[in-house]
Amino acid sequence: MSRGLAVLLGVGAGCLVGMQAPINSRLGKAVGSVQAATFSFLVGTAVLLVVAVFVRGGLGTLGHVGRAPWWALVGGLLGAVYVTVALVAVRTLGASGLTAVVITGQLVISVVIDRFGLLGIAKQHVGAPRIIGLLLLAGGVVLVVRK
Repeated sequence: MSRGLAVLLGVGAGCLVGMQAPINSRLGKAVGSVQAATFSFLVGTAVLLVVAVFVRGGLGTLGHVGRAPWWALVGGLLGAVYVTVALVAVRTLGASGLTAVVITGQLVISVVIDRFGLLGIAKQHVGAPRIIGLLLLAGGVVLVVRK
């Protein structure tokens, strides 16, 4: 995949994530927060099951899940925590505030992952420009979330 296409797809996925919390929050007001998160994951699982049937290997490759390290199996748990927290926090922070703090968390942990080569990612140099970028981001988040 070209870098340009990857960026375009990433921006598109980011737009979807930006919509996810408000949508789930509205559902949560109707059915409850944990129930809304559960429904969200059920819909996502159903869609992925249909897609998985048609991709190379189909569902048969799920039998190889035991080949992955233990920590590679907790992605769904992390997603469940994120979706539940996001659908509650968006009510207080708004969509832009939630997005700002989530991106901050993502960048902070991703710099740690890069620096130490965690979770199967090759070590990356973390120099002053990245640290300055994080500090600027933190300042921007303060401006976005404060009243």
